[in-house]
Amino acid sequence: DGHIVSGHVEGLGVIASRRPEGIAMVVTVNTPPELLKYIIKKGSIAIDGISLTVTQVTESSFSVSLIPHTAKETTLGFKDVGDSVNLETDIIGKYVEQMLKFNPKQTQEPALNKNMLLENGFI
Repeated sequence: DGHIVSGHVEGLGVIASRRPEGIAMVVTVNTPPELLKYIIKKGSIAIDGISLTVTQVTESSFSVSLIPHTAKETTLGFKDVGDSVNLETDIIGKYVEQMLKFNPKQTQEPALNKNMLLENGFI
């Protein structure tokens, strides 16, 4: 619920580490910067088509936590350090980025900016 993806692979990541944490398995994935900019802590990511919640983000990677059921029932539970994974980020960030770039008045200032958000009570 809440993760909006289209089912199209955006890029590849590489599993950097796997470590147990309680009953879960924390998987860290090295990620290209062009995708990492759309990944946020507590946000969503699709790894090999599996929708997961991001637990941590660094300058070059992100982590997810696999519960035993997910580890057992998906391919991600069987992948090892060094294996490639298909990645797709949530589409909301891409829409926001596009909205910030688009300005029908063709002025230098983006149509969606901090002043507009302040004036309309969003922040």
